Amino acid sequence: MTYSTIETERDGSVLLVRLNRPDRLNAYNLDMLDDLLRVYDEADADNDVRVIVVTGNGRAFCAGADLQKAGDTFARDPADVAHRDTGGVLNLRTYELSKPVIAAINGPAVGVGVTMTLPMDIRLAADTAKMGFVFARRGIVADGCASWFLPRVVGISRALEWTETGRVFGAAEALEAGLVRSLHPADELLPAAMELAREIAENTSAVSVTLNRQLMWRMLGADHPMAAHEVESRALGFVGNSADAREGVESFLAKRPAKYPGRVPADLPDFYPWWPDRGFTPLP
Repeated sequence: MTYSTIETERDGSVLLVRLNRPDRLNAYNLDMLDDLLRVYDEADADNDVRVIVVTGNGRAFCAGADLQKAGDTFARDPADVAHRDTGGVLNLRTYELSKPVIAAINGPAVGVGVTMTLPMDIRLAADTAKMGFVFARRGIVADGCASWFLPRVVGISRALEWTETGRVFGAAEALEAGLVRSLHPADELLPAAMELAREIAENTSAVSVTLNRQLMWRMLGADHPMAAHEVESRALGFVGNSADAREGVESFLAKRPAKYPGRVPADLPDFYPWWPDRGFTPLP
């Protein structure tokens, strides 16, 4: 497939996605939204894609929304009650992915450029990267469902500090707060992210990873551990009879690398997804 704002390449079962508007510091626009939605749809449907890695071309990861419309960048028709935040549309799709996503934050990531990473599974950053939830300094509010994701990633106090001050902060602060998993010299960042992706792709059951990914995210909003017990029991009942579980135990006992036959989406259980479709209800 061809895209106007991203580049893709395959490294075995790892799909590398590069945001590709380096002359605009990979600023986010509707074309990038469309490209990312398309590549996520294609990756979800491809049994041979195990992990997605997202990074930026040039010196930035993503400098936020494209501001070419200047003061009218965020203007909307007041009568359009069905208007949807495009960062939120992207992040809801990321949240629904069956494949794990790793962000390799190679440079500045501000506004939607950092909120787009929140529903990704793991974030690594260059030690020179800077991030910022700068919305209050632009007279707007946080996007990308950040009010749901950010407190779950770093806690409510840090989420409020960052969104209320709108300040840009360095990679060391992001690491200390748990926003990123590790820091790397710029030329070592992508190799580290790809190594982590390959560790997942080469050593685990694709079906297990998908189920674990969604169990972890969905249970963040559960009101009782019984919700987790119910779904985990159903999932264990399915995978326990699978060829993957048999291979996992037999390879362990034989002290050999496992070769899991299960593929996603082909071999997911018929009860996946188990959560209701929330849809989108405009304001009255």
